[in-house]
Order: sequence, then structure tokens, then C-alpha cells
Amino acid sequence: MEVKELGHIVLYVRDVERSATFYRDVLGWRQIMPTGNERDGIGFPAAAFSAPSGRTHHELLLIEVGEDAAALPQGPRIGLYHFGLKIGDSDDALREALRQLETAGAKVVGASDHTVTHSLYIEDPDGNEIELYVDVPGVDWKTHPELLASPIRPLRL
Repeated sequence: MEVKELGHIVLYVRDVERSATFYRDVLGWRQIMPTGNERDGIGFPAAAFSAPSGRTHHELLLIEVGEDAAALPQGPRIGLYHFGLKIGDSDDALREALRQLETAGAKVVGASDHTVTHSLYIEDPDGNEIELYVDVPGVDWKTHPELLASPIRPLRL
């Protein structure tokens, strides 16, 4: 077997309407399946999204589990740490994203220079961490894969 690409991510969320608003209106994902509920045929409240490129049938699925669902534990734990989304090709794209995130009141939790990428870290309404990144122009990590292990430095936009 050979994995060809990451197909999609599925997240459990407390309130699918609130999370759909965040992923659609703040991050700009294209909602391809309206927010549904048990009566809408799929059997549970959910919403599906695809990137604007429409690379695949869905890249993100949100499934509502209710307001009383356990919170994500803090600190080191087993499971998802974050997922990364490439948002452009320059720090200008990151600066614009930061402006939009601040306007939307999104929680920005960090900014890092990874040598091969520059990244902003945010949290969605349920505390799932998301990396928004750009590849650094002129850095050839394919020829020099050792660059992937470069020390992480603070990013100043």
C-alpha cells in the first residue's frame, strides 16, 4: 500500500452551526454540505467543506457531539495536536490572514518561523489547533530535507 495524499479530516464539535460559521466565514472554506441534523438523512448533525480549489469531495467534516462533550485535555496528550492549512505563498498572505483573524475575534495562539514555513497557530471554537502557513520562497526542502529539523524561531509579521 502507498498513501497518495491526506484525504480529509473529521472533527467532533460541540455546536455544528457555530463551528461551520468559523470554518466557512473566518477561514474561507467552501461549505459543500449544508449543516444537517438527524432528520436530514445522514443521521447526525454535520457539515462538510472543501477548499476553494475543490481538490476532493470533502476535506473537512464536522460532526456535532453536543455542548456537554468533554473538553480537549490541556498539555501533552495522545491524539491530534494540530492540522496545517497552506494559505498562500508569502508573509503578505500571513499578515492579511492575521488581520482577518483579529477582526473576526479568532484566538491566535502562536507564530513560528520553521525555516521552510512561516506559520500562525489558531484555535477553532472547540479548541482544535490549526496551523495556517506559507512555504518560505527560495527554501528548497526537497533537495535539503534536513531543513525540516531546523530550530523553531518566533515569527514576527
